[in-house]
Amino acid sequence: MSRRTINTLAMEEIGIVSKIIGEETIKRRLLDLGLIEGTEIKPVLISPSGDPRAFEFRGGLIAIRKEDAENVEIR
Repeated sequence: MSRRTINTLAMEEIGIVSKIIGEETIKRRLLDLGLIEGTEIKPVLISPSGDPRAFEFRGGLIAIRKEDAENVEIR
C-alpha cells in the first residue's frame, strides 16, 4: 500500500492525519501548528502556481508548501 499525504487530497476532501514524518525541524514545525494524529484537515485554497495550498484544520487556515505537505501522512 502506498503512503498517502495531504498533497493527494482533492479540494474540500477531508483527510485524517495519521503521522508526521521527515526532518526533525519540519516535523516539529508541523506538530507545533497542531497537525497531530487524528486531526481532520482539508485543502480549501490553492495558489495560482499550485504551491502552496491552504489547508483548514482546528478552526484555522494555514498555507503549507508542497515539500512540507509531503511529510503529513493521512488515512
